[in-house]
Amino acid sequence: MKPDSAQIRADDDLADAARDEVREHRAHKWRDGKTSERDEKLAVEEPLEIRLAGRRFTLTMRTPGHDEELAAGFLFAEGFINDATELGEIRRVRGRKGAPEPNAIDVILNVPADGLRARLKRNFVMSSSCGICGKTSIDSIRRRVAPPSDSARVAPATLLALSEKLRAGQRVFAATGGLHGAAIFTLDGTMLAIREDVGRHNAVDKVIGYALTNAFVPLARHIMMVSGRLSFEIVQKAAAAGVPILAAVSAPSSLAVDLAEEIGTTLVGFLRDGSFNIYTRPDRIFRT
Repeated sequence: MKPDSAQIRADDDLADAARDEVREHRAHKWRDGKTSERDEKLAVEEPLEIRLAGRRFTLTMRTPGHDEELAAGFLFAEGFINDATELGEIRRVRGRKGAPEPNAIDVILNVPADGLRARLKRNFVMSSSCGICGKTSIDSIRRRVAPPSDSARVAPATLLALSEKLRAGQRVFAATGGLHGAAIFTLDGTMLAIREDVGRHNAVDKVIGYALTNAFVPLARHIMMVSGRLSFEIVQKAAAAGVPILAAVSAPSSLAVDLAEEIGTTLVGFLRDGSFNIYTRPDRIFRT
């Protein structure tokens, strides 16, 4: 299923971005021994409190915008919900005067209390397993996440075009230089959605939340690309969404490669300037 151009424009409306994600600040510019004053655009960073049925669950620093997708994507990618049917109402928290709070969101889950407690306990054990966290986390994710589709294939020329498409879609980054981006593409290189955030993991959660709430998950015949490097956490989130091919502008970490190898994800790094490295499952990138 391919989105039309009007949908993409609506998702990435620059007017909304300017209102919520960017602010200006007076700065002194130094160049060649001379200084001048000018207004610089800054990427907004603010806290978002995510509540579950009115109780505080987690706090994350993020760029405002697509907060509902961020909450949905985070809960899904981290294994607190198994699919979209377990995601109930997502609503803004109301203040004392009834106005919505800009930095608080409440999620109602369709998950039995006992089941939710078990998932919370599992994630707490994973996050507190210092010293053996690499192997513990990989084993836990392998048990929870299904291997991605083996049938997905992409041409090298299609991959090479993704970096420029990602950069062109990062409108707030173009204005500020201060945001990460994450995008989902079809196997022919058509962009399905792009999201930006000060946190790379937040950008991924947002784009996964978009896919989840629009019935695209599992993303079995899609490519995900992120700006910057590939961490263990990014590979985990993409694997939870069923992404078979994950690419980045920069390098992967060693644990990210270990997880991709274990799960069966094709991991592509340094995708820029007409070349790329394939770290795992090169069979999905066919020769033309």
